[in-house]
Formats: sequence, structure tokens, C-alpha cells
Amino acid sequence: MTEEKPQASEPKAEPQAAPKADDSGLISIDDFFKVSLKVARVVEAFDHPNADKLIVLKVDLGTEQRQICAGLRGHYEAASLVGKNIVVVANLAPRKMRGEVSQGMLLAASSEDRSKVILVTTDDSIEPGSSVG
Repeated sequence: MTEEKPQASEPKAEPQAAPKADDSGLISIDDFFKVSLKVARVVEAFDHPNADKLIVLKVDLGTEQRQICAGLRGHYEAASLVGKNIVVVANLAPRKMRGEVSQGMLLAASSEDRSKVILVTTDDSIEPGSSVG
């Protein structure tokens, strides 16, 4: 009679928990889906009367027009923005900025020292109000 040696059992794989949002700045996919990114066409733009760095934009979101204040002065001339399709966060709570109400936020890329700021734009063939994401 031969003795059978017990076989080493393979370690069981522990179920992987989904990463949670923490101090690293990571957000969950559920948080991301809460953000409504939309294409908006700039219909009017002017320098903010009470702020050196802000431009006030009137944008068309397809079903409505809104006003957005953005720190673009010094990077863009207000008049050059009219007609551009930009990407905005459409479901951000309104906030007053130096006396003007801002009803959203536009997306822009910037160098680390903010010496260069470039708007995130879309092709003109996409309609205002189109979803991004």
C-alpha cells in the first residue's frame, strides 16, 4: 500500500474590490456619469467689466442659452470666441463671479504655469447641445 501525499492546494483568489474614491483625487465611474458635458456655440463674448482675467460668454446649448464666465482674458480676445463650438459642463450649479452669474464651466487645457490656455473645441458640424463623452 502506498501512501498518498497530500497535494498542495492552490491559494484561492480573493475577490477584487472595486477601487474607491479617496484622497488621490480619483472618482468613481458613477461620479463621472453625473457630469453632463455638452457642445455649446459661443454667440456673444465680452470682457468682464469687474475682473481682469474673465471673459463673459453667452452660449447656445441647443435648447437654451446661458452665460458662462471664464478665465480666458490674456489668452483670447473676446470677439475671436464668437462662433466657436466649445465643450461645457452643463449641469454645474450657477455661481456669481464678480457680479456676473456663471451658469456652467468650459473645458480648456493649460500649461502647468497657466501661461498657455487652449479651449477644448469641436468641429462646426456638430450641433449645439450634443453630448460629449
